[in-house]
Amino acid sequence: MQKKLIIFIPSIESGGVEKNLFIIANYLSTKIPSISILTFNNQHNHKFNKNIKIISLKIKLSLNTNRFIKILICSFLLILEILKNRKITVLSFQANVYAIIICKIFGIKIVVRSNSAAYFYQSNFFKDYIFRKILKKSDKLIVNSLELKKKLLKKYNIKSSCLYNPLNTKKIIQLSKVKVVNNFLKEKNFIKIINIGRFTDQKSQITILKAINEIKNKIKIKLLIVGQGKNKKQLEDYIENNNLKKIVKINKFTNNPYNLIKSADVFILSSVFEGLPNVLLEAITLNKFIISTNCPTGPKEILYNGRAGLLFSVGDYIELSKKILFFYNNYNLCLKKKALAKSGLQRFEYQMNLKKYLKLVKTTLTI
Repeated sequence: MQKKLIIFIPSIESGGVEKNLFIIANYLSTKIPSISILTFNNQHNHKFNKNIKIISLKIKLSLNTNRFIKILICSFLLILEILKNRKITVLSFQANVYAIIICKIFGIKIVVRSNSAAYFYQSNFFKDYIFRKILKKSDKLIVNSLELKKKLLKKYNIKSSCLYNPLNTKKIIQLSKVKVVNNFLKEKNFIKIINIGRFTDQKSQITILKAINEIKNKIKIKLLIVGQGKNKKQLEDYIENNNLKKIVKINKFTNNPYNLIKSADVFILSSVFEGLPNVLLEAITLNKFIISTNCPTGPKEILYNGRAGLLFSVGDYIELSKKILFFYNNYNLCLKKKALAKSGLQRFEYQMNLKKYLKLVKTTLTI
C-alpha cells in the first residue's frame, strides 16, 4: 500500500527550480497514484498533469505577496493536510526547514530537495546551526550536484544523494526551432553573447556589463540579457551611463528563450551561487560555448573544472573580459572545449535521472 505524495513549494516563480518541479512532478504522477502540489501560487496549474491535485487557498491573493507570508500560509495548509490524513510523504522543493519541522512534529516522512548553495552564501552561526540540526532530520536529502553533496558533508556532516536535474534535450532543440522575432543577435562579424536569468544580486548581470565595457573598443561584440527582476533599473542605468546601448540589449523574460540562445555564440553565467544551473545545460545542448563564474555549486562540475569551458572568479569583471578575449583569439581551442561539454551531457539524461527520483521517493511511500 502506498501513501499519498505531497510536493511542498510555497512560491512557484520562473526559474530553474520551477522547470525541474514541472518535469519531476509530472513524471512522478505517471508512477504514483496519489500526488498533490501544495503551493500559494495557482497560475501554473496548467503546467501539471491533470491527475495532480493542487492544494492552495481558495481565495485569490496577490502573486506579489511576500515570500515569507506564502511560506507561513502553505505551512498552515500542510498541517491541515496532515491532520486530515497521516498516510502521506512530503517532497519539499522549497522552505525546507519549515517543512521538516512540521513533518517531524507529526511523524511524517519527508524527502527534501536542496537546489542551491545558498547555505554557503552569507552564512552565519545561527543559520549554520539551524541547517546542521534541521536538515539532518529529513528522511532523504537530495542535492543536484556532487560539489554540493561534498560541501554539505564537510561543513554540516550531512549525508545526501546526488540526483542531477533531468535534461530533456529533445524538447530544448525542438523549442529552439521556433522562429525568433529578434534581429539583435543576427548581425554578422560580431561575437554574440547571451545571459538569461532573474535580475537579482545572486545572478549579478552587472559583472557582465562591466566586462563588456572594458573591451567594447577592442572587439566587435553584442550582448543580450534576458530576464526580469528588481535590478533591471540598475542594469539600464549602467548601459545608459557607459554608452552601451548600441551593443547591449535587455529583453523581457520569455518562456521560450531557446531560439535566442541558438542565435548566440557564447553563454555567460555570472552568478554568485547556484545549485546546478539548468541554463548552462540548455546552452550546451544548443552548442553554445560557456563562460561561467566558478561559483558554488555546479558550473565547475558541468565544465569539468574548466576543460569544457572557461571559469572566472565571482564578481571579477576584469577576469571575465579576458575570458571573452580568449574566446575571440582562440576559437579552435574553444571548439574543442565546447565538444567536451556536449559529450558530458549524458550525465543529465532525462529518463535516467527521473527514474532515480522515483526510486528514491518510493522508499518513503510504502506504509
